[in-house]
Amino acid sequence: MTAISIITGLRGLSANYDVLVCDIWGVIHNGREAFPGVVETLRRFRENGLVLLLSNAPRPNGPIREQLAALEVGEEAYDTLVTSGDLTRRLLIERAPLSVHHVGPHRDLPLFENLAVHRVALEEADAIVCTGPFDDTKEGPDDYRDYWKGALKRRLPFYCANPDLVVQRGDHMIYCAGALAHQYEDQGGEVHYLGKPHAPAYAFVAERLHELTKRDIPRAKWLAVGDGLKTDILGATRAGIDSLLITGGIHERELSADDNTPDPAKIERVFAAQNLKSVAAMRRLLW
Repeated sequence: MTAISIITGLRGLSANYDVLVCDIWGVIHNGREAFPGVVETLRRFRENGLVLLLSNAPRPNGPIREQLAALEVGEEAYDTLVTSGDLTRRLLIERAPLSVHHVGPHRDLPLFENLAVHRVALEEADAIVCTGPFDDTKEGPDDYRDYWKGALKRRLPFYCANPDLVVQRGDHMIYCAGALAHQYEDQGGEVHYLGKPHAPAYAFVAERLHELTKRDIPRAKWLAVGDGLKTDILGATRAGIDSLLITGGIHERELSADDNTPDPAKIERVFAAQNLKSVAAMRRLLW
């Protein structure tokens, strides 16, 4: 395997790409504050290219734009935003009318706004829509092992509106819908994943880019930026998209030296084991 390049700024790579397909949580912010320098970096890339934010957030893009604005990440930092919630809404529109059992916190209810979808008890549902644990401050997949039994007997499809396994909130890691989906699948259930690393997410990105530019931008001119090995980097690897690994997110302990800088030997071992590749790595997204 070729040694991965450890860089301190995006500037040297930027001329090679027309589009930055950038993750949000773990790259732009940690759920509580934006990382220093990231907004300026996105603005600088936009001087000659496009920035598309791609998030596994299980809500439509409107609430995510509001969250970014609250963290002082204004719309001058990006051109458009695509979420797993957008992709999930498309699926629900295609399959409506539908009775679904929603597993997830109240804040994710905008996912269902203005859709011909009825939220019902699990025993009355045609499908499960999972946006995360009901209480992600203390619950994880083990808390749902018995919860799924009736649904598994009825062979209910499970729509996972956020394939992330965990996400960083401040200094803590919390479980996401992907962790619950994997457990449902491990127990024999049928899961539909709506987001990274799965191919429909990147087809959705291509559609949005075409809407924005009225042309098809080849994937060779995209650079995917993310901190998630099993979502951002795996998805880009499978889709044939170059990627930039941000090591200061959920895998910081696994991929960093004692001073928190990216450790190329650690990264290469993990990449070899998981059949991943990136063109470069850096701790934070800086210009």
